Amino acid sequence: MEFDFDYDLLRSLTEVCGVPGYEDRVREMVREELEPVVDRIRSDAMGNVVGSVGDGDYDVVVAAHMDEIGFMVRHVEDGFAELDALGGWDARILRAQRVTVHTDDGDVPAVIGSVPPHTLTEEQREESPEVSDVHVDLGVEEEVAAELVSIGDLVTLEQTTELIGDHINGKALDNRVSVFAMLEAARRVESPDVTVHFAATTQEEVGLRGAEALGVDLDPDLVIALDTTVANDVPGFDEGEQVTQLGGGAGIKLKDSSVITNRKVHRRMRAVAEEREIDYQYEVLPAGGTDTGGLQRTSGATPAGAISVPTRYLHTPTESVHGDDVSAVIELLVGFLETEDGEHDYTL
Repeated sequence: MEFDFDYDLLRSLTEVCGVPGYEDRVREMVREELEPVVDRIRSDAMGNVVGSVGDGDYDVVVAAHMDEIGFMVRHVEDGFAELDALGGWDARILRAQRVTVHTDDGDVPAVIGSVPPHTLTEEQREESPEVSDVHVDLGVEEEVAAELVSIGDLVTLEQTTELIGDHINGKALDNRVSVFAMLEAARRVESPDVTVHFAATTQEEVGLRGAEALGVDLDPDLVIALDTTVANDVPGFDEGEQVTQLGGGAGIKLKDSSVITNRKVHRRMRAVAEEREIDYQYEVLPAGGTDTGGLQRTSGATPAGAISVPTRYLHTPTESVHGDDVSAVIELLVGFLETEDGEHDYTL
């Protein structure tokens, strides 16, 4: 399948590892991509990186979080590592997964095993596992394991990004696909009428922390967050439970559990989409928060909107997005920024 965007960059962004608080590898890639297309770039003590374009008196922040869900090693014993979750995991999906332990001396391959069903009791079959029950098999003797891995080392699932039909499938599409969309928009938006801050934020998966700090530091006049959203358009869900559908276009967020978006902002997004013939769909997400909420209130009342990438199988190693939706998100963001002159009245 051919795309009208840089698929190789998207693939690289999703395959690199960066859990909350340790987004260093992603940040390095973002900085490398932003530097040639922005006027100035900086980072802060939370690890947020911001590339700014323009010198207008009206400041617009476009934010997408860099971090992915992962783990931190909390104990090592008998050749196995025990984990503490960084972000929201369903422990049932962790059985029989390859993982990478990221140590100071390099990456160590390992596996979360699953015992043969032949040996499980009925009680064990019915148990609902917790992350605290997970043991990472390091494949070495106890003494060697203690030298290889330490408390505080980070763990991510081992996965590549692949094309499956019209879909892009892999780990960390939440939220590297939105970071990618932001980078693509930064390439395409030239000489905006306002100052645009393209911000790759940190620690969203553990409480919108990077965005909340950034909102205070930048004190923007308008914020637009980019993130993935649920697409339960699979067997077993009624249409009203699907939230969004793959291939249905960019998601214009109306609400999630952290935010009710400014209605003037999301209506202007709709107007831009219709004028430029960009496919879109509304998103009403019953649970889950995004950087939108973190940025809306931290420096006072700020008009906030969000554009979402419909995504199947969120918070698993096989997240899936549709190529056409990625294009629609980029085009909608570009169209919104190109028509923002700082004169729109978003007060209610």
